[in-house]
Amino acid sequence: MQITMSKLDKSRFLIPNDSPVVLLKCQSAFNNLTNKEKLYAHYLSRADWCGSLICLLQTSPESPGIYLLLLRIFRRQSVEELRILATQSCLTDSEFQSFLIYSTAFLGNLGNYKSFGDTKFIPDLPQAKLEDFIKRTDAYKNDASGIQKLWDSVKDRLYSLSPREQTLGLREKGITTYFSFNCDISDAEIAQEFLTSKQLSAYNTRLFKYRENGDDVYEIRLASAKTNDEKHSLPVFGTYDFTTKDSKNVKVKVTRGDYGPLLQLVVDNLEQAKLHAANDTEAKMLDKYIESFSEGSVDAHKDASRFWIQNKGPIIELYIGFIESYRDPFGVRGEYEGFVAMVNKETTKRLSELVDRAEHFLPLLPWTSAYEKDKFQRPDFTSLDVLTFGSSGIPAGINIPNYDDIRQTEGFKNVSLGNVLSSVLKDSKITFLGEKDEELLRKLAAASFEVQVGLHELLGHGSGKLFQKDASGKYNFDTENVKNLETGQPITSWYEPGEEYTSKFRALSSSYEECRAECVGIFLCLSSEILRIFGHHGREADDIIYTNWLNMVRSGLMSLEFFSPDNQTWGQAHCQARFVILRVLLKAEENLVTVTRTTGSDGQPDILIKLDRSKINTVGKTAIGNFLKKLQLYKSTADFASGKEMFDRLSNVNDHEPPHFLSLRTIVLQRRQPRKIFVQCNTTLGENDVLLHEYEASAAGLIQSFVERFPDGKTDAYLEDLWRKDMKHFPDVATA
Repeated sequence: MQITMSKLDKSRFLIPNDSPVVLLKCQSAFNNLTNKEKLYAHYLSRADWCGSLICLLQTSPESPGIYLLLLRIFRRQSVEELRILATQSCLTDSEFQSFLIYSTAFLGNLGNYKSFGDTKFIPDLPQAKLEDFIKRTDAYKNDASGIQKLWDSVKDRLYSLSPREQTLGLREKGITTYFSFNCDISDAEIAQEFLTSKQLSAYNTRLFKYRENGDDVYEIRLASAKTNDEKHSLPVFGTYDFTTKDSKNVKVKVTRGDYGPLLQLVVDNLEQAKLHAANDTEAKMLDKYIESFSEGSVDAHKDASRFWIQNKGPIIELYIGFIESYRDPFGVRGEYEGFVAMVNKETTKRLSELVDRAEHFLPLLPWTSAYEKDKFQRPDFTSLDVLTFGSSGIPAGINIPNYDDIRQTEGFKNVSLGNVLSSVLKDSKITFLGEKDEELLRKLAAASFEVQVGLHELLGHGSGKLFQKDASGKYNFDTENVKNLETGQPITSWYEPGEEYTSKFRALSSSYEECRAECVGIFLCLSSEILRIFGHHGREADDIIYTNWLNMVRSGLMSLEFFSPDNQTWGQAHCQARFVILRVLLKAEENLVTVTRTTGSDGQPDILIKLDRSKINTVGKTAIGNFLKKLQLYKSTADFASGKEMFDRLSNVNDHEPPHFLSLRTIVLQRRQPRKIFVQCNTTLGENDVLLHEYEASAAGLIQSFVERFPDGKTDAYLEDLWRKDMKHFPDVATA
């Protein structure tokens, strides 16, 4: 369905001028490092940030150009100098603030689509006024032709809100640069079938389809610093005539060199970091990262992940690569991500106790031991203060690596990002609750969220077994005695050789797994033993349980902001997951949860959520337990069809039944709060030390952090060259 601009609610695509900007503080943790540790952290941070520019190339066709335009403007003049210029030209104070907050949000998201929600955002000032302002800047005066060329390349897409451009997605459902413009779901399936046949991971790839000598060619391009012309150790590069399972003959080219110059900068900085590694395990880990980013080898990245898991209790924690598949419309390609963080010892002590007792708590989950890993690999679980997080968004907790073959048998690590947690919850406005519930949530949000994140990461993502058959025909489960949790019958489906959870569940994999982990969190927080680990006893423990469940229900309602009625898609995995949990609890008996349309104190439509705390341990526990059992059953047995049917049904947003979520979505949008934008620190080399630079928590502070992070045009040249070479694959889509 085509939507005319006159009917479009443009406010959904604007960043409010009063969007909060917060600093990720880490001065105290950084000051506790030795000089060697500071040097290690510095070079790792430089690697992370150089690689983070890849996110621009992974987001939208115009994102690299917008970045280049903004950085060239801000390098020449400070925010205050530009503010004075604006008052002397055609912009009002509000319009300049709109330009400023757009620039801040763009840099904070490393692209012009929100990292949380995948919705496009545009400047809230007329295009002609912005162009006039740009032409008055020192950057334009210094290089009129260069700035004009950048502006001409991005000006239309900068503002365009055609149906396809409103959100990230594949073909008619949105914009993606993981695939060329002409790819659809069938092309993605062909590529995945080829990759599976070669036992090749999609994590570090993109897919480009084009005509060559009268044939359609599928180019699977691997990310690597080295190009096709250089000697390589991987046997997969070359051209293949491939026949699909549907007997379609296609030509496939496997190439490498995607993001090459940027990954070379990553490699160069990792080489420097290696000189300051704390031990041999860290050095071997960095060697494998370097091999992976140089050659384009996911296998080398897996080896790096193995060394990372073995590196227990480091002072400086690092993970880097193509990690999370949330933004790939097909759900198998990883967005670039790199973080460097320092241990928060006090919180880590609590998380370590949870790890120590994990094997005691796993049997509390609502499935039999056959559905649990043969051996729980005790991971590191640390609370970290982030120094650097180079990606489109910053999570509150992480459970990695995402490679199933490692997670199932060798282990994983969990991290809770303490300074992110505290910043996210600070000064947040609370909606849709009664006065007493609002007061309780404000008081205990941080404490309950710490419990939820800990359980979500360790016992959520860290639990559950995948039933697999290997290339020799051997199964990793007892085919005669393990039974289906629903029917009691023998298991009839499993993961075949070369199949992984993400390749099997595809675009659903992220939302489905986040839902499973969230359910584990609220299910296990009912344990008084677990709550005591976090220091909660008696009435306070009961309040923590209630607050955690209440926050989950409220989050499910607020997630409606990230549902698109136009194409019936969800823009964020965690949001879809939480909405599904809300639906499960609403379907439970005895009015456990009610969602009612009301009128707010301001006279405008409002919503009131109520949760009966007396029924959480009975009705609520039963409902989540039964649902969680199904989630694990379908995941363990590779039953994508059943999992998708259940999840799609619960994800459906409509007005056919109470509480009429499609109508309530309008109220949610009217009362939505702007998300926080994070300012991160920088490090530089001093004469005898590494210096940490903090910035003010403002738009000007964030912009200055980027100017100082990328002070010269070296990375600009690499990025622009990569961007312009890609443009042939992404023609204009405004009329598509």
